[in-house]
Amino acid sequence: MKSSIRSSRRAATAVALGSVLALAATGCGDDGSGGAGDKGGEGSGKGTITFWDNNGGVRTDIWKQVIADFEKKNPGIKVKYVGIPAAGAQSKYDTAIQGGGLPDVGGVGTAMLAEVAVQGALEPLDGRLEKSPLNGRLSRNLLDVSKAAGGGDTLYQVPTSANNGTLWYRTDLFEKAGLDAPTTWSKFYEAADKLTDKGKNRFGFTIRGGEGAIAPALDAVYGQTGITSFWNGDKTTVNDPRNVAALEKYVALYKKDTPSADVNNDFTKMVAQWDSGTIGMLSHNLGSYQDHLKALGKDRFRGIPNPTLDDGTRVQVSNPVDGLSLFRSSKNKAAAWKFIEFAVSAAENSEFNESAGQVPANTDAAKDAWIQQAEPTKLAAEALNGADTKIVQLPYYLPDWNTISKADNEPNFQKLLLGKMSAKQFLDTLADQLNKAQADWKRNH
Repeated sequence: MKSSIRSSRRAATAVALGSVLALAATGCGDDGSGGAGDKGGEGSGKGTITFWDNNGGVRTDIWKQVIADFEKKNPGIKVKYVGIPAAGAQSKYDTAIQGGGLPDVGGVGTAMLAEVAVQGALEPLDGRLEKSPLNGRLSRNLLDVSKAAGGGDTLYQVPTSANNGTLWYRTDLFEKAGLDAPTTWSKFYEAADKLTDKGKNRFGFTIRGGEGAIAPALDAVYGQTGITSFWNGDKTTVNDPRNVAALEKYVALYKKDTPSADVNNDFTKMVAQWDSGTIGMLSHNLGSYQDHLKALGKDRFRGIPNPTLDDGTRVQVSNPVDGLSLFRSSKNKAAAWKFIEFAVSAAENSEFNESAGQVPANTDAAKDAWIQQAEPTKLAAEALNGADTKIVQLPYYLPDWNTISKADNEPNFQKLLLGKMSAKQFLDTLADQLNKAQADWKRNH
């Protein structure tokens, strides 16, 4: 059944692409921008451009401030803001690709980037970036994530911000137990054991077993083994014997050093449980900082990047990256590119990410005072921008990635925690699905 659903999705994409080409041939379009087949033009660099915010409501105020700043500096250009709720952004783009009416500039996250790019809707940005003041001022690691998520070596998204995996730990509990900060995996496992006292309902760690469990589990696995590529040729490394051993060690924490209720934890339950004050460590991202601050106060916890190997090597899986894309159908690409350059300039990128609580893509913005004062964000920025950080690029470009990593394998991860499936069985199943999805992608692209 799942196979037929995927085949239908791929067929739908093919039909959509055919519709795009047909519309382009008949000249169907919209004022200012058309469908994916419309090549658009550079335009005069002045006039009105349309910007779609793919997280409308949540980011509306800060984007309107960026737009006001831009229009003040560029009086010949007006930006029409359209806010789209995050849950509806993908379908909104798909509809416009087929029927016309795409924006000049839009927020396109890495999760949807490949599907928008493969339909011919996005302008390649490598050449523009090379000639831009932004060249050399954007995180190399985030640019690599953007390119990988686009399905190849072409840049279709200028990154604006990123989240990062963070290990939150209770400094008061660590100090009382005489433990060092869990900066390495060895120290992490030592602390998980030492902080657990089941008789007093105290645990060293809380593991994510419910919705969203796969990415943090893969982060822990690759972080422990130091394997730096998701693929070895056309086969995934996910079930490499070293990864199997690392996953066995990680899931062995369940019920030994974690609460048994963790098997059903999504991030909301996990964060609430950690904030209750009886658990030593939590692996989540920067987004939960304010929750911890409210629950525990600033002096009882700390957030650091996920652990390194004992030699200091840091390997982590790619996190979704937010960014801006220039649409191929824009009839005023010169003005649209000016807006992208401005939005990702140091001052604006800093202000945007301070509001969003994320890591700036602009490396100059990442040095600003607000980041230096927010240690978890500062350390995350240093990790993301660090030359020694190796990022394993998750295959966001695969059309089946979300299905494989969520619907197919979140239930299997729960079976793994409950001892109904081995780590090898879990990773072999995941690998088989990924290898088939990769082969399908290569056949069609």
